[in-house]
This record gives sequence, C-alpha cells and structure tokens, in this order.
Amino acid sequence: MLTKENNDLLTQTGPGTPGGDLLRRYWQPVALSQELAMGGAPVPVRILSEDLVLFRDDSGAPGLLGIHCAHRGADLSYGRLEDGGLRCIYHGWLYDKSGRCLEQPGEPAGSTFHERIRQKAYPCFEKGGVIFTYMGQGERPIFPAYEFVQEDESKRYVDKYFHDCNYLQGNEGNIDPGHLSFLHRFFREDLTFSRPPQVGANGSNTISQTSSNALYGRDLAPDIEIEETDFGVRIFSVRDAGQEGTYLRISNFIYPNLAAFPGGGGNDGYSVNWHVPIDDTTHWKFSMTFSRTAPTPRERIQEQHNVNVGPDFHLYRGKANRYKQDRDEMKTKTWLGIGTFFPAHDALATEGPGAIQDRTQEHTSSTDKAIVMQRLLLLKAVNDVQNGREAPHVVRTSAQNDLGHLGAADMIIPSGENWREAWQRAFRSIGKTLTRA
Repeated sequence: MLTKENNDLLTQTGPGTPGGDLLRRYWQPVALSQELAMGGAPVPVRILSEDLVLFRDDSGAPGLLGIHCAHRGADLSYGRLEDGGLRCIYHGWLYDKSGRCLEQPGEPAGSTFHERIRQKAYPCFEKGGVIFTYMGQGERPIFPAYEFVQEDESKRYVDKYFHDCNYLQGNEGNIDPGHLSFLHRFFREDLTFSRPPQVGANGSNTISQTSSNALYGRDLAPDIEIEETDFGVRIFSVRDAGQEGTYLRISNFIYPNLAAFPGGGGNDGYSVNWHVPIDDTTHWKFSMTFSRTAPTPRERIQEQHNVNVGPDFHLYRGKANRYKQDRDEMKTKTWLGIGTFFPAHDALATEGPGAIQDRTQEHTSSTDKAIVMQRLLLLKAVNDVQNGREAPHVVRTSAQNDLGHLGAADMIIPSGENWREAWQRAFRSIGKTLTRA
C-alpha cells in the first residue's frame, strides 16, 4: 500500500514532475526502427506527456523535435524531409536534428534571425531495432551495454504494444512471479508459449521434459526471495518440481521502467519488457526477445504478432471487447480464457486496476516482495534526483557499463541442492558475472 502522495510521485511523469525528472535521466525507447523508414514520412510521437516528431535526415540519422514549429506552431509531422533536416510546410523554416533553425526563406537576405531560434530537440540513439532518446538535462549518459540490445538481428526480436494504463502497473506485472501460476496457465500444453527449462546448473544442454507452464501449475505458492543490486532488484522464485527436483527462476527489475525474465528467445536467452509512458494514463510496452546462440524463431513470433496485434500496435483483445474472454475456453484450455498470447493476458491484468491504480486501496502480500522493494527504490531515486544526486544505474563510465551480472534464467536443480549456489554456477557457465567488476 502506498500513500496518495507517494503514488503520485511514481505515476506522474510529465515535464516538471519528480517522477518525470527521474525517468528523463535514462535513455528511453521512443519507436521501433521499422516505424521510421528511410525517406518515409515524419512520425508524430507522444512520450512522457510531450508531443514530438520523429524523422530521419538525409543521412538516415533519427531526430526528435518538438512537434510545433517555433514560428507559429504548425505541425512539423507534415513537414518536408530535405536539405539536411525537416522543413515546416507553413512558411518553410528548416530544422536539423539538433533543433537548429537552418533557414527562414521569408526573411530578408542577410538576416541572422534563424540563428536565434532553437527548436526543442532530444538526442537519439539507434540500436537493436529500436530508436532511443534522452530527454533529461545536462550531459547525456552512456547507453547501457545491455546484451539484449547488442546481439545481432538474427538473435533478437523487438515489438511493442499499447497499454491503456499507467506505465508503473505495467512494469509491476513483470516482477510478480506468483501470477505465473494463474494468469498465464494453460490446461492444454502449448510449448510455443511455455518452453521447458534446462536441467542442472552446470551449463549442460539437457532440457527438462516438463514445461515451465506445468511447473507453475504444479506449485502455486513459490518461495520468493529478492536482493538489491546496482541495476535494481534480482528476484528468485523457487518451486517444487516433483521428481525432477526444484525449479528456480531468476528475473530482474531494472531501473527505472523495465524488467528481464526467462523465456521467449530460447533456453539460453531471455525477454525484456520496457514500459514507456505516453502520458500518465497510457504507455507503450517495448518487448525485446533475444537468444545468445541460436537464432530466435522470428517467423513464429511474427506470426503470433500478426494474429494478435494490429498495424497500430494495439492488441485486438482490449477493454472495448472485454478481451474476447471465452468462458468455455476457461474450462478446458486456459485459466484466463483469452487465448495464448501473453501480452493480451498482461494487458487485461494491468489495465484492470484503471488508468492509474489507486495503491492506497491495495493489500500487498508476501508474494509482492519485489514490487514493494521496487517502489521503495524508485521513491529513493526520485528523492535523490530532486536533491541533486545522481540517479541509480545511470552509466557514466566504462566500468559502470560492465553489465555481465544482469540477466534472467531458469533451471531445474536436484532436490535439496542449495539454489543460492546453483544459480551462481549457472551464471558463470554462460560467461556472466555475479557482481559488477
């Protein structure tokens, strides 16, 4: 349970708000690269309650500007891409991606008025099929060397989904291991959405004959442990796997608005959900799936997308059609009754509390350890930023950018084995460290 004041601090993210100041200290996804074709039309975007326009200049570099021309407010998303920048269709003012006004065709010859005009502009960085932006004040930080962004295209799949709720409740769903035994459970197995974990913690390629879905259903009350890290929170959930042993799952909350969890890209990779506010009542969930060795099943994932997501990245199942819940399906196929596409499940659960969840009315329990810690850490981070201190997990040096200790995994270990030692061996076996070097 949070006080109204603290809930407001964490959920209000517009310009000038403490929560917004915190989120602006980090690089944030603003669009998928595929949304901004070379030579294609500028794209109007809204992020953190700011209306902006995204475009590529003649060199292909992305730029992000305030959407309203500094002259008389025309919408720059209708502008022309030419002469090294974006030209307003109203009077021809030309801006480059840094916000400099390069030309004002209507002014007298020799006029220097254009030199005194600066359009709002935010720097962009493109990597891993995503365009990121930094909207904070001062020197921009180094972009974190996340392995799920660094891998080549064949080992990665990126997507995004619109959610009709505040970003925070979206991200809190990712760090709640208890819901896996209910919300996503299938009565009829489908390994397309629930792969079996590895057996052992020594780096072997042995795969369990039991899927993660079956393991979630076998033990509905996992033991959950958490530990604070420099990047956020590492979360352990431990379930009884019957004769096979103990099922151990490791996920992460990552400052300030993303999470990593096992699954999606294969047994040696994991997935990431990055929740970016459009405004205080809606957000985009950027989904990144990667594999360290084998290529990701891109065609299969794209097929799932095409069936479940519209060209505007809105889910076909939503509030307006009650997520097409099927009560007959709930009897024999799935716990939830809205098909097998996890993003739709998550949308139902996280949109249900309303546009902004009233956390003064909730009753957190022992399964919510990670969520409670995340909130406390975010509140501390907000306070630090408001008092002039650096936000956590902001990368300024190459040493800080050694992120080999960040990652998600799951495995089955022998009954009675110390899982705290097993997960450490498992991480070392894939070349990961336990703490920052």
